[in-house]
Amino acid sequence: MTTRRLHLNAFLMSTGHHEASWRLPESDPYAHVDLRHYTRLAQTAERGTFDSLFLADSPQLWGELGQRPAGALEPLTLLTALATATEHIGLIATASTSYNSPYNLARRLASLDIVSGGRAGWNIVTTAGAEAARNFGLEQEPAHAERYARAADFLDVALKLWDSWEDDTIVADKAAGVWGDDDKIHPARHEGPYFRVAGALNVPRSPQGYPLLVQAGSSGDGKAFAARYAEAVFTAQQTLADAQSFYADIKDRTERAGRNPEHLKVLPGIVPVLGSTEAEARAAEQVLEDHIVPEHGLRRLERLLQLAPGDLELDRELPAELPPESAVEGAKSRYTLVVELARRERLTVRQLIGRLGGGRGHQTFAGTPEQIADRIETWFTRGAADGFNIMPPVLPSGLDTFVDHVVPILRARGLFRTEYGPKRTLRERYGLPRPANQHLSPAFA
Repeated sequence: MTTRRLHLNAFLMSTGHHEASWRLPESDPYAHVDLRHYTRLAQTAERGTFDSLFLADSPQLWGELGQRPAGALEPLTLLTALATATEHIGLIATASTSYNSPYNLARRLASLDIVSGGRAGWNIVTTAGAEAARNFGLEQEPAHAERYARAADFLDVALKLWDSWEDDTIVADKAAGVWGDDDKIHPARHEGPYFRVAGALNVPRSPQGYPLLVQAGSSGDGKAFAARYAEAVFTAQQTLADAQSFYADIKDRTERAGRNPEHLKVLPGIVPVLGSTEAEARAAEQVLEDHIVPEHGLRRLERLLQLAPGDLELDRELPAELPPESAVEGAKSRYTLVVELARRERLTVRQLIGRLGGGRGHQTFAGTPEQIADRIETWFTRGAADGFNIMPPVLPSGLDTFVDHVVPILRARGLFRTEYGPKRTLRERYGLPRPANQHLSPAFA
């Protein structure tokens, strides 16, 4: 029996990750803006003793209104509300370094960490896509390498701001009339290639020091960034071999960056389609696939592959000639994953759309609770994952079923916790130390 313990994150998305989930009789097409819906999901994940929950985001109207529920509540606002409805589970928000300012975002994230008692996390994204760029006055998206260079400067500012208060800055000496110690404030005084920030943050250092830092890019630039900063990585692989290769590479990069590789947790995404029998799970998967409108997927795939409308035919394989990854300025790693999946399994465009409908490139696995647990255990024990980003295809039922039927199996096998225990912060749940304040000497810290 392994002494390691799984980390499980619940990736919550409106009616579920499958693009056709909203069409099922059980689904509420308005759930994406219903606080009660997200409160129920958060409390279900907490009942399952998940480490954290996660909300994706992008500063644009994502997708097509005809395809699935579009638009979403702003993650930090929603997670602040969920912090008051939960006690233990971590709360990870996606926020872009390309379309935010470091001072305001650092303040909002620190505020969530304080309000939640040390449960905040930040999924750091650089935001691909020209649509988002045009929402901020740009004619086109910045180049891939430039987005990551800006992100590095952004993180350097944020870390200085989160450390700008020492932990004991607040004195609260009523008798002496001294509330705080000005000598324990450290202005950022940052001058970098993208940002100049002078002052200290206007909220105290938060319970975790700063939020758990999460990253989701798997390109060369993305992995270099993760090795330098990330404490958890959300990733997408279709095969055990690919997952093992990514895991070994990112751990090696982290060590070469001078960090402890155990302080970076790798969490691949998995879309579990559950049934009491394998046949029942396959039937549920087929129902979802039958509700896909192929034309929606066709347009989305053409955009991902940088093809013109009409270049793809539903019942033929991908064209032999496609742009190389080096020519892609958007989601490079996802582009390569999709092309390799289609080539490896000789999928038609229609079949590829079906495969992407549930997880947009993350592995989809249909089976019994035991089979899902087997898949999770295999990847976890064979050097492919430290845990998983659980992406239910339909919500709330998919999360209910996972918590009620898969989690007990993982607990019985000694892979997952049975209760939260005394650890309070998200960092503690992930087995990470509270970071020392960079403005203090190592001996003092």
